[in-house]
Amino acid sequence: MQRFLATFLVQLLTFGLLVQAAPPMPPGPPVPPPGPAVPPGPPKPPGPPPPGGAPVQHLVVIFQENISFDHYFATYPTALNLPGEPVFTALPDTPSVNGLSGGLLSDNPNALNTAINGTGAVNPFRLSRAQAATNDQGHNYMPEQMAFHGGLMDQFPFSVGTAGPPPGSPAQALTKGQVMAYFDGNTVTALWNYAQRFAMSDNSYNTTFGPSTPGAINLISGQTNGVINNVKGTGGVVADGNGGLTDIGDADPTNDVCSTPTGETFQMAGRNVGDMLNGAGITWGFYEGGFDLSVVNSDTSTGCNRTTTSLITNSKKVDYIPHHQPFQYYPSTANPTHARPNSVSSIGFTDPANHQYDTHDFFDAVSAGNYPAVNFLKAPGFQDGHAGYSDPLDEQQFVVQVINFLQQKGDWEHTVVIIAYDDSDGWYDHQMSPIVNQSATSQDALLGSGSCGAAALAMAGVNSGTLHAQGRCGYGPRLPLLVISPWAKQNFVDHTVTDQSSILRFIEDTWLKGERIGQGSFDAVAGPLTNMFDFSGPPNKMPYLLDGVTGEVASPR
Repeated sequence: MQRFLATFLVQLLTFGLLVQAAPPMPPGPPVPPPGPAVPPGPPKPPGPPPPGGAPVQHLVVIFQENISFDHYFATYPTALNLPGEPVFTALPDTPSVNGLSGGLLSDNPNALNTAINGTGAVNPFRLSRAQAATNDQGHNYMPEQMAFHGGLMDQFPFSVGTAGPPPGSPAQALTKGQVMAYFDGNTVTALWNYAQRFAMSDNSYNTTFGPSTPGAINLISGQTNGVINNVKGTGGVVADGNGGLTDIGDADPTNDVCSTPTGETFQMAGRNVGDMLNGAGITWGFYEGGFDLSVVNSDTSTGCNRTTTSLITNSKKVDYIPHHQPFQYYPSTANPTHARPNSVSSIGFTDPANHQYDTHDFFDAVSAGNYPAVNFLKAPGFQDGHAGYSDPLDEQQFVVQVINFLQQKGDWEHTVVIIAYDDSDGWYDHQMSPIVNQSATSQDALLGSGSCGAAALAMAGVNSGTLHAQGRCGYGPRLPLLVISPWAKQNFVDHTVTDQSSILRFIEDTWLKGERIGQGSFDAVAGPLTNMFDFSGPPNKMPYLLDGVTGEVASPR
């Protein structure tokens, strides 16, 4: 207990210093009123390559769902290697990560906090490959802050835990203590193998607290303030303190033909990275499974109701999930009717599809020699990793399929793949995040009711008059981040503080001459990804192919 209290005091002191160190951002330029979607037009010619003939010509962001860092990498690089599971054996020089060990495994604050957590007061525990199907945990903006408990990190079962996993799970998983579970390299084998060959971070965070939609919007704009046209509001937004609204929930995008007709919807003001890429003539696209409404699945489902049943979870899930598609919230980059591109050769250019596609369009375009510069991939629902309807094994097959495919293409030498996540799902992670932006709304709870620091220290909002936009408490929970590329450092763990908007910053620095979104975006304070690369020598172009089922190395052996 004394060790725990001492650790907490250090965390609390560090937290306080970090809170005070976050200065308010200056206001951005005035925002024009939202206009109609970009009208169809002839394809633009390809934009110039990155400045100076840089080796990075293509970026592929595989943006997955709902995983905390400890949930996948708690004991990296040590796996249990039980009989019947894929084997993971770390290379001799594998660096360690800020994971779970010692008292965090055997004397965890969440296990000690019995008065609050009740029967969910358990230490972290391993789930086997046979237990890959788990429940979805609580992961809303306020409960996630409550779980952090001002840096104590000891109220996860109480605030975000969910009980009731499938039969065969450990007894502690039958309570709200399920939120303390983690997998190791015998289940998330592919990701651990990618970490061996390429680069990973153990210090990357959700830009703010909260669920999928804020994470997706932060990826492309770094700014969840500026909600407009909020319809049937049911709590997915919060007042920003200046007469505007900030997104903290998972409402669908307004006008998307697949949005739930009876639910809350909204749009976003301001600009996103798609607007910036269009202005620079850079080809790009966002590809989500199920977006092509003309496809008929093997179960005869089609349209917005295309579904796939997972063999792991036995759950039938729609392939396309509207609130996972961030560009659909912005009138300038939306494709509300899911219009199809003019041709495979026009993918990445501005035509009726307006840069919004299905995942099959990405494979089609690259196979045809039309490889856009910037690409965001969202797996169909059953493969996106989201607990409750997806799982690590289905997710693994999608990730391996994409990376094996790209490594066997001629442009692999000029490609960077980033594997990132939209939120933590509430899964336990022991690391208190640095709070770089404060907030004080009815939905904040990090330091007590209504508080994530001082309202006057919040960063700016979208509108020039919004000097301090509330509802953006962050950074939020720690998330996995991997960089897979011939230019990535090998078997490397980066400790640089980064967040989802660091990916936005990478795009801006590589293709947009360092231009920033402005308008209060987190990209202005985001840590860079540069330490995960080595451009000093020739690229490591040898393919590193994995088995999509086991995650084990297929070639080279």
